[in-house]
Amino acid sequence: MKKIIILAITSVVLFSCKGNDASTSVDQLIEAKNFTELKKKREVLQSDLTKIDAALAAANSKADEALVEVLTVKDTTFSHYLEIQGNVDTNQNILIQPEMPGTLISLNVKAGQSVQTGQILGKVDDGGMSQQLASIQTQYELAKTTFERQKRLWDQKIGSEIQYLQAQTQMISLSKSVNQMKAQIAKTLIKAPFNGVVDEVFVERGQVVSASPQGLMRIVNLNQMYVSTSIPEAYVGKVKVGTPVQAAITSIGKEYSGRIRQVAKTINPANRSFGIEVSVPNPEGLLRPNQVAKLKIVDYTKASAIVVPTNIIQQDANGNKFIYTVTEAKSNEGVAKKVMIKTGQNANSVTEIVSGLNKGDIIVTEGANALAEGMKVSF
Repeated sequence: MKKIIILAITSVVLFSCKGNDASTSVDQLIEAKNFTELKKKREVLQSDLTKIDAALAAANSKADEALVEVLTVKDTTFSHYLEIQGNVDTNQNILIQPEMPGTLISLNVKAGQSVQTGQILGKVDDGGMSQQLASIQTQYELAKTTFERQKRLWDQKIGSEIQYLQAQTQMISLSKSVNQMKAQIAKTLIKAPFNGVVDEVFVERGQVVSASPQGLMRIVNLNQMYVSTSIPEAYVGKVKVGTPVQAAITSIGKEYSGRIRQVAKTINPANRSFGIEVSVPNPEGLLRPNQVAKLKIVDYTKASAIVVPTNIIQQDANGNKFIYTVTEAKSNEGVAKKVMIKTGQNANSVTEIVSGLNKGDIIVTEGANALAEGMKVSF
């Protein structure tokens, strides 16, 4: 910096001399005994030397001063996150299977249709069970009438007890047969097990169906979504039911706030981890089963913490960590001080300072690499 200033001032002096009389040198004026011009040149040179001395003095006063950026330390809430990947899922995502094999005689829904719990989605041919039910129902009605007559007679002490009991047994037996047949016929009806949306339909009306890996259709409820993942064993005790979680779904560019709803009670011996489930809202219906989610799980929080940008922390040859603060700060100037610190957790490009700093301290955030203890700084 000194050299640049001296060169610049020297150039000004030479230019001034030339400007006074570019064709006449000092030697020529002496030889010509032109004392009037020599006096003028001396005055100009003296004036320029005074400027040079002032510039050099200013340069010397600034030689040990550095320009920096600073930040005043404040208390803040600090949270550390465990970042891990998980999969979006829902408990209400099933393949609908027929309870009874047969010909699909009706199909009442299509893909994309919303359905309600208990809604009839289709029907399988009952194979003549309806006719059997009608026949048994007729027999039951006759047995019931017979029993009622025998009961009236028995109440009047007319007839035998055995006739009364036989009529009663016949009626009860046929009643059970009717109920069993109705239960069998009910299995031919395919009903929605919960509120949701028909995601896919794999069959057509008139097709012979039975239970299969493919199923008849898939129904999904996207209102009760969650993210499942496995957490390293080291976090047992830090991750609990109710712990807040941020779930980022990169495929749709959305982030959702949720909470842990379930924590496994056992450790997987194969990878020393335990499972968790995080409930997440789905108000826009954009979440889908099997989407990949990036979870940020809060595993440490301090309500009143001192934090600094991670990139300003330096380390000496002994591995000790330090930063520079500004003391004697006044009118945007001060003195650099090297402060040894102890650090805690770090997250989001900031680090928690456990000891070494206090609220209100002024720390150097830019220009710290060129500082030394006691150096003057301006900011």
